[in-house]
Amino acid sequence: MKKNREVCVIGVGMTKFERCDKRYVELVHESINEALKMAGTPASDFEQAYCGYVEGMSAQGQRALYEMGLGGLPVYNVHNYCSTGSNALFLGWQAITSGISECILAFGFEKMKKGSLDSQLTGLKEDFKENEKKTPQAAVFFGNGGRQHMELYGTTKEQFAKISVKNHRHSVNNPRSQYRNEVTLEEVLGSREIYDPLTVLQCCPTSDGAGAAILCSEEYARRHGHTNPVKITGISMQTDLLEDFGLGHLGLIGVGMSKRAAKNAYEMAGVGPNDVQVIELHDCFSTNELVSYESLGLCPEGQGGRLIDENEVTYGGRWVVNPSGGLLSKGHPLGATGLAQCFEITSQLMGRAEKRQVEGARVGLQHNVGLGGASVVAVYQR
Repeated sequence: MKKNREVCVIGVGMTKFERCDKRYVELVHESINEALKMAGTPASDFEQAYCGYVEGMSAQGQRALYEMGLGGLPVYNVHNYCSTGSNALFLGWQAITSGISECILAFGFEKMKKGSLDSQLTGLKEDFKENEKKTPQAAVFFGNGGRQHMELYGTTKEQFAKISVKNHRHSVNNPRSQYRNEVTLEEVLGSREIYDPLTVLQCCPTSDGAGAAILCSEEYARRHGHTNPVKITGISMQTDLLEDFGLGHLGLIGVGMSKRAAKNAYEMAGVGPNDVQVIELHDCFSTNELVSYESLGLCPEGQGGRLIDENEVTYGGRWVVNPSGGLLSKGHPLGATGLAQCFEITSQLMGRAEKRQVEGARVGLQHNVGLGGASVVAVYQR
């Protein structure tokens, strides 16, 4: 996609991810108010709003904004499974770069129950009722992707498990993470098996939460005192091609569309993977983080296991991947996840990440996948 104007991120906010008793509108208000405080601009300047959520009635975005006293502006409700939040972000980016709007709001939320997605999301519930002892579909998809990687490249169960160890270690320094406890390799491998090679500690939890981002033009940012804002300098959303399914199980978990999205985002931003310092990627399962190293161009195909073995994807390595704890430990409220990734990358580039700060972070990368499918990759620079 052609980029016409620079797009700035001047405000971000997110709630703690957890299962809680708060109404979704309360979570949304908390995240938007934090973003407004950071931006230092009035909500009345929003020209459009893009809201991401997966489960719920229509027009929930309007309801949340109405309860904040915000009405009259166009509100678009977005649903693309796990990439829903970043899809809302992408649409907001389009509105700014095209010149349609000067300032927009992108936000997302989810209220989830304990258990697999199959047991709670419309469209999956009936199949789950008929097969109550069936392994969750997502675990089958991503587990099979991991198995194929093992068969093709000799990747080991230990390498996948090390990713969970790393991300849980990172989450200790994130006060908004659902889990903040370190785990050992032995604990990960010894936890309950969900679907070989995945154990329960290699599967993301369901969560409640919300996230928000305020995007604007460079001119708007300057007028409101943001002289060196974080910018989204490249972003691409891709869906599956028929040829992707010829890749086998790896194609079914979005490898093809993630590669294309990354290539487009890098080209738009004028950078490559070696220019990036910090990455938030879609580790819904440990297997997907490892294969995503390759999709994002961090290493050649088949060498993802080497990156985790050689500590290249943590502090002191070439990149810090999922400093927030990622989906595995931070949590995964579907509609909020893409906005939470934006929150983390923006915080890192602004030097606001406190104990989890990546030293010298200037370029960040976001990767969010929804099977079915949609993949969004974005490059942030400051």
